[in-house]
Formats: sequence, structure tokens, C-alpha cells
Amino acid sequence: MTKATIDDVEVRGRRVLVRVDFNVPMADGRIVDDRRIAAAIPTLRALLERGARVVVATHLGRPKGTVDESLRVAPLATRLSELLGVTVAVAADVAGESAQTMSAQLRDGQIGMIENVRFEPGEERNDDELASRLAGLADIYVDDAFGTAHRAHASTVGVAAHLPAYAGYLMTRELEMLGSVLDAPRRPLLAIIGGAKISTKIGVVRSLLARVDTLWLGGAMASTFYRALGEETGTSLVEEDQLDVATSLLEQARRGPADLRLPVDVVVAPSPTAGAPTEVVAWKAIPNDWAALDIGPETAAQIADCCASAGTVVWNGPLGVCEIPDFAAGTRRVAQALAESPAITVVGGGDLAAALDSFGVTGCITHVSTGGGATLEFLEGRTLPGVAALLDRNS
Repeated sequence: MTKATIDDVEVRGRRVLVRVDFNVPMADGRIVDDRRIAAAIPTLRALLERGARVVVATHLGRPKGTVDESLRVAPLATRLSELLGVTVAVAADVAGESAQTMSAQLRDGQIGMIENVRFEPGEERNDDELASRLAGLADIYVDDAFGTAHRAHASTVGVAAHLPAYAGYLMTRELEMLGSVLDAPRRPLLAIIGGAKISTKIGVVRSLLARVDTLWLGGAMASTFYRALGEETGTSLVEEDQLDVATSLLEQARRGPADLRLPVDVVVAPSPTAGAPTEVVAWKAIPNDWAALDIGPETAAQIADCCASAGTVVWNGPLGVCEIPDFAAGTRRVAQALAESPAITVVGGGDLAAALDSFGVTGCITHVSTGGGATLEFLEGRTLPGVAALLDRNS
């Protein structure tokens, strides 16, 4: 970890703009899952206890530069107040008169939140005028929103051009844990990549093939690889335009050093619906009118064995349609194996994190990343704009 953190700067009496990622799932104005809010508490609490005047900034949803009443941050501020045990003031705008007044009125150890930054049309295009107004709310900038670090937005990159920029504890933890997977893993290094589409994970698969000892691919994307190998896949999801990519990845794997493995058996059904009839078949025996919707028990057992003997495991994406219990057994079995493994375990992806929560094993995982696209891009070896904008520790 080479980036300067909040432990490297004096914050007492200073206004600190903290970019968090509170883009949490909502239903009827209620927070469904507050995991991302809870993840920022250590940073915010440390700043408050050290006498900072904290201004919190986040996005919520995709309002595309217009005010959407259903995406106001008030429910987020209410939950943050409950978790911190202090009152969180809420501004009526992002960087206008209300936000300026709120920021000016904060005293040491107090906290406020500005309105949804994506209400501003300049946010997603990294408008410097908006970045300058945001910077005017504070003396120091802290980025604790790893989930947005792959986006060059005004509140993640632009503001860092106007204020000294530091990493919060969550950002620091993400960079340390994901960085250890790429730079200094305890071996054997096992990667498990699931999900529906190989097109969204080409880069990370290619990167991991050059780094890991074993790479398991699961989820619907496995069917694209089956097809590239010349097998029939029934009605399984196959990205026809990615067959050449799958073929090239298989060829890369043949050259080493990674051992690329595909599911040897799958759970098939006529449709991805609860209560549908299911069968376990070999990967070369998928029926014409059925689809592969989960890894089979033999595959799950083989992955579990790999987890048991691994030194480090990184896992992104579920291995079946696990939001439907009928097709969650494979993901559940591997999750249990991960929880029991002595390895350093790093998990990324919102859908997978939610599944681990439902299985009751999250507490046994070394690190559950809060990033989605950011985690994937980091594991690809890309430079994330939000990370690059932070001060280096030797600056």
C-alpha cells in the first residue's frame, strides 16, 4: 500500500470531504442492504474522534444529472446516524448554497451529508467547475469509495486535483487485500470466476491465467467455453460473439502456467424457475431443450478440494442462478468450503457477497470486496483513476 491514508494527515478542526459508496439497494424508500454504509463506519468514526468536520458525499442510483426524488440521500443519512450514534445533517443540494452553509456550520467532531452527487450533470463527465465547487466544501479530500474508483468522476478524481487526497480505511483495505492477490499471494493461488457473461470478464480471466495456479470457471459463462470446445449446450446462455475469445483463452491456458478448469457436471432444467424439474448431467450431455443453471455436485466437490489445499483464493461471481434456491447448491457448497479453508480468501461482486450473507459464511471470509467493476478492473491489472488521484505516501 503506497497511498497516503487518513493516518498521515492532521484533521482536527479541518473540513474533510469523504467520498463514500452508499449506492445501496432500496425498496419503497427503505434500505434493503446497508453493508456498504457499515463498511465506511471505521473511517468516518476515526475522523470524527480526531476532531474533523466531516462532509460525506455519495451517489445513489442512476439519476443521470437530474433530481430524482426517489434517489435522495435522506434515508442514507438516517441509517448513517443510527450506525454512528450521532446526528448527520443533510444538505438540500450537492455543492450549492445549502451544502456550503452546512459545511461552514459544522464544528469539530460533527458530520453532514450533501445531496446525491449524480443529481449534478457534471459529475459523471468529471466537470472541473463541479469539482471546484465540491472542493470548496472542505480542506482535505478522503476517498473511501473503492466501488467507484474505476470511474473518473468529479467527486472521485476531479476534486483530488483541488485538494490533498487521502485514502480512507476501506479503500486502504481493498488495495492491500486485492494487491496481495496480484503481487504477493500465498500459494497455491486459486481463482474462481463465475457469472453469466464472459464478455464482462475477458480482461480479468486473461490476467489471472498469467498469475494463478488454478482457475475455475463457472456460471453461465462456462457454456460459452463448452461451445468453443465443440460441445452442444442445449438452451444454455451462450455468447455466440465471444466464441473466438473463449477459444483464445483456452489456448492461452494450454500454454500455462495456470490450470484452467471447467465444470465437469452441471445441473440442468427446462427453465430458470423455482420448482422446475432438474437433473445432474455430465458437461458433454446437456439435453437439447434444457439449460445448464448450476455447477454439479462433482464439480463443487473438486472446487472444494482446491479450496482446502490453497494458500490464497480469490472468487468473483456466483456459480449458478443462486438467487433461485433450486440452483444455489453449487455456490453454497463452494462458499462453505471457502469458509472452512485455511487460505486467505478474497471475494468480490455484489451478487456473490449477498449469496455469502444468505449462507451465513461472510464472517469466515478474509475479505469481501465492496467493488464490482472496480474489483474486476483491479484484478485485470488496470490503474484505477480514483486510486491514481490519491497522494503517494512519500509525497
